[in-house]
Amino acid sequence: MTTSRLVHVAATALVAALAAGCASAQSRFYTLDSTASPTAASATHVAVAVWPVSVPASVDQPQFVVQVASNRVDVDEFNRWASPLNESIARALAGDLSSELGTPDVTSAPLANFKPDYRVAVDVQRFESVRGQAATIEAVWVVHKIASGQTRSGRTIAREPVQGDGFDELAAAHSHALEKISGDIAAAIRAQAEDQAPPERGVRGPTE
Repeated sequence: MTTSRLVHVAATALVAALAAGCASAQSRFYTLDSTASPTAASATHVAVAVWPVSVPASVDQPQFVVQVASNRVDVDEFNRWASPLNESIARALAGDLSSELGTPDVTSAPLANFKPDYRVAVDVQRFESVRGQAATIEAVWVVHKIASGQTRSGRTIAREPVQGDGFDELAAAHSHALEKISGDIAAAIRAQAEDQAPPERGVRGPTE
């Protein structure tokens, strides 16, 4: 067999091996879940809409963006979000708020005939993933009371340790970080609801 023929055979085998490796690699898809438990506080009986939610352009993609150094990230092609990250964040926050406020009337998307009492806008300014270490979310949020036009705003930085080196644990840590953010938002909604509540009437004794 000539040298050129050997080179051709070797190149063909290499291409076939690479193709087989790519075919065998399968992507995994992850979601962000609501993790809040119902609180002991009384239900607020309000309707809440969670939108819009924005995320940094650097992580606004299907793949996990993992921080590997102070100035370097890796984009993992085989570990991906099951839906756009901003939508997944909105759904998780809505689920958490439903539990924390004790109301089923929380949505993360516009719905026909749904008239919210409050609208929550969230600007995620940092969404950092470090495998085996921590998930960090920094968000600025605004709660808008529809009836009065009043707003309350805040900034929450939530850092959640990762309980393992896998992407399952990383996604779970981000879900728990979102629970902390939703807790701050729920507190702001309760404060606005209490501002609107009429003062309690005292019990008066007989007039002397």
